[in-house]
Amino acid sequence: MPRSLAPAPEGKGPPAIISPSILSSDFADLAAESKKILSMGADWLHVDVMDGHFVPNLTLGPPIVKALRAHTDAFLDCHLMVSNPAQWVDDFAAAGVDMYTFHLEAVDPEPGPGAEPLPDVAALIRAIRAAGMLVGIVIKPGTPVQRLEPYLDAVDMVLIMTVEPGFGGQKFMPDQLDKVRWLRAARPGLYIEVDGGLAPATIEAAAEAGANVIVAGSAVFGAQDPRQVIATLRAAVEAAA
Repeated sequence: MPRSLAPAPEGKGPPAIISPSILSSDFADLAAESKKILSMGADWLHVDVMDGHFVPNLTLGPPIVKALRAHTDAFLDCHLMVSNPAQWVDDFAAAGVDMYTFHLEAVDPEPGPGAEPLPDVAALIRAIRAAGMLVGIVIKPGTPVQRLEPYLDAVDMVLIMTVEPGFGGQKFMPDQLDKVRWLRAARPGLYIEVDGGLAPATIEAAAEAGANVIVAGSAVFGAQDPRQVIATLRAAVEAAA
């Protein structure tokens, strides 16, 4: 059975979730790095999967996720930056992923401004759920958020990229927060994740826009005091809820 997400309390937004990206961890000691960051207050582990095609970088695949799963029961929040997300559903489900988040652009390569549902997107959502995972959908900075409207009631989470996907350590793009505001107004209880350039200096803007799931890589793993950074991120989201 897939894990469930805690519903939003009445009159409030969904809970604050801090999901550090293991892309910024020491891969030679991934199990220990993951356990350490969870012990410091992280809620989820964010797993960035890049195939070298959809984005130019190449990271990791199901074998590494499976190896990590053997060392932790943490919620694995997997962001698929791959050209064919349908191809990998069963492999990542078997590896132990909890949330499988795919790019709309990978299924609909040239999304326009309209909001017509696509059969291939709906079929992929059904396949992910049938494999026992929760469903996330993500868009790049250049994709209109309205393209997500047909799928908002079918997914568990929407991820808004606040940098161009493919590399860590990029500068935060505040203009992307208008998408978060639109989503929060449209679906008050929706889990909305933001990824890219999130740190103590940028968290208040993201939280005030309505994001509740915060991905941070170098800001957490590279901090002198990761526990304090995680606490700062959480406090901002909770204050804005």
